[in-house]
Amino acid sequence: MSSLQDTSTRSGSNPFDSFFKISERGSTLGRELRGGLVTFFTMAYIVVLNPLIIGSAKDGDGQLIGGGLDSGAAIAKVAVTTALVAGVVTILMGLVANFPLALATGLGLNAFIAFSVASKMTWADAMGLVVIEGLIILALVLTGFRKAVFEAVPVQLKVAISVGIGLFIAFIGVVDAGFVRRPSAAGGPPVELGVGGNLRGWPVLIFVVGLILIITLYARKVKGAILIGIVVATVLAIVVEAVAKVGGRTADNPGGWGLSVPALPDKVFTKPNFDLVGEFNLFGSFERVGLISALLLIFTLMLADFFDTMGTMTAIGAEAGLLDKDGNPPNSQRILIVDSVAAAAGGAASVSSNTSYIESASGVGEGARTGLASVVTGICFLISMVVAPLVTLVPYEAATPALILVGFLMMTQVKGIDFDDIEVAFPAFLTIILMPFTYSISAGIGAGFVSFVILKAVRGKARQVHPLMWVVSALFVIYFAIGPLSDWLTN
Repeated sequence: MSSLQDTSTRSGSNPFDSFFKISERGSTLGRELRGGLVTFFTMAYIVVLNPLIIGSAKDGDGQLIGGGLDSGAAIAKVAVTTALVAGVVTILMGLVANFPLALATGLGLNAFIAFSVASKMTWADAMGLVVIEGLIILALVLTGFRKAVFEAVPVQLKVAISVGIGLFIAFIGVVDAGFVRRPSAAGGPPVELGVGGNLRGWPVLIFVVGLILIITLYARKVKGAILIGIVVATVLAIVVEAVAKVGGRTADNPGGWGLSVPALPDKVFTKPNFDLVGEFNLFGSFERVGLISALLLIFTLMLADFFDTMGTMTAIGAEAGLLDKDGNPPNSQRILIVDSVAAAAGGAASVSSNTSYIESASGVGEGARTGLASVVTGICFLISMVVAPLVTLVPYEAATPALILVGFLMMTQVKGIDFDDIEVAFPAFLTIILMPFTYSISAGIGAGFVSFVILKAVRGKARQVHPLMWVVSALFVIYFAIGPLSDWLTN
């Protein structure tokens, strides 16, 4: 956004400028470096969280990933490989697509693989399904179908996707920080402020202080506002933990830290283990669960991957001011190719499908406009393979304030939607509210698409709807009905 641009010296004289088009996009080398670091800090939690999901679940044979029953070993392997794949594909995004978008194991998808797919087969079979899904999406990209679908979406619905994602990441921020939580008592509202309607614990205070600091620095146009806020909040968190011994958040300690406790580690370096790379069985799932069940699982994975990335790259492009008049980002075909390769790569490395991360918007909020920021983020992921203990120094509560500010910035795009036109206003409304309400980008996009087609049809304007919108809306109807459909086909 133009408000994020400053008058600092452009980067035209540095060797990266011509390749990454830093000056052309109104950025500087400093902004790209800061943006890449901020993106890493806001999504580094995946190196901790993915192993807890993938590494602790047993497959249909009662085995942990990589074989055996040693959860510590499984978690360590998944952590290293998660960082490896995220680093490689994010660097690839920067070099090939020149877009400030980082990738890593997709949350939601990894839980689906762990608890709904691997539980019915071996881990190798489940990861083979992920590879197949990624290759199918890659084929759809290379044939031009995925890009054609993206371009068929009306501009105002693309704006709604960006706004919805803004609310979504803000909601992620307040939930991960413990500022908003699910009530422990049954029968109450689905979410509430803090614990029992009250903010409780030092970690939430760190979140509030970090948020106030970031907003204050941003309002005063301080360069590096988000990065400064994260670093200061992390230092405060370390001091608080050292003095107060807060500990992790549990049922008995609801005021604890959300995911990782910001304590100084006993050691800094770890030796990476890459045994999980290549541990997949491409067609084993078809033998274990049958053709129809395997195809339905692939369809579910594919549709979620397909549209999550479409929404994410639209939102990032809009926030960075990089979209054309039709709402398309530059190098969209290359972005989609890298994302598809990343999905297959995640399966091939046994860490689940890798996909584009909306947390990349925090780096854009810091000023990133080119793929150089992605290269920086990717390098940070690769470094984290050997300094994994340091990654845990940044707790949720220190990183999530960045998501609140970025969510606000993305929300400002809502003025681009014509709310006087019911044919686009209601689909836009559903898109915006259902992303945070369902915790799913795909669900919001699907509801918006289906309602857009229905409203056009009932008002006698079916011919105005692009044919691909009809096709995609029909696929989303199947997606929403996948549960009963799967039961009907397999029984």
